[in-house]
Amino acid sequence: MTMFDLSGKVAVITGSSRGIGRAIAERMAEHGANVVISSRKPAPCEEVAAGINKARGRKAAIAVPASISSKDDLQNLVNETNREFGKIDIVVCNAASNPHFGSMSTIPDDAFRKVMDNNVLANHWIIQMTLPQMIARKDGAIIIVSSIGGLRGSKEIGTYNISKAADFQLARNLAVENGPNNIRVNCIAPGLIKTDFAKALWDNPEILKRSTQNAPLRRIGEPDEIAGAAVFLASKAGNFMTGQAIVIDGGVTIA
Repeated sequence: MTMFDLSGKVAVITGSSRGIGRAIAERMAEHGANVVISSRKPAPCEEVAAGINKARGRKAAIAVPASISSKDDLQNLVNETNREFGKIDIVVCNAASNPHFGSMSTIPDDAFRKVMDNNVLANHWIIQMTLPQMIARKDGAIIIVSSIGGLRGSKEIGTYNISKAADFQLARNLAVENGPNNIRVNCIAPGLIKTDFAKALWDNPEILKRSTQNAPLRRIGEPDEIAGAAVFLASKAGNFMTGQAIVIDGGVTIA
């Protein structure tokens, strides 16, 4: 047993069929947690869950598809997790949307609403659904995957950045409200990570150069380089941290 042991814990991770969410699920399972894989499409969820179960040699993962834009889907995700594992100890809000790449002056209203609904309101929903049982046990860890975009302006992803800034405040406020019940709420703020979600940024040579030329590590990150922070925040190692944002960006924001 170590400070990072998650044995007996149950973690729900949204957007976990690929990228950062998948890496977090795999690492949490490696540290003993039972994990719930969730994204919109059933087949990728089942594939990731099966891979984790094979690697761990036990039923460490289940797949419960859900669209974060649907409150009913998220409630079903919570209900199915409780039915299968009996509780939820850890919630990782990782799924997000960014349908518009370009100036905020050109973003349609429906795209703006989608970003705010999926990146902020959906997080509020699933947290609200899982808090009662955490309060009853006086124990819980909530992790919101935000972004360094929430700390900066951008010519290409301004609305997304606004939503990620809101996630920082969501974590802070929830931390204040729920700290007396021993529930910790924190954000992880990745820089540019090589995921399909961020492909418009790292697949563009000009943008990639701009993102890395002044970064101390001179590169972008990999999904697995974010997962360790999630394990830390969910485990005993992170017991005294709440309302904070861990920036993992290769040094971009300090250069």
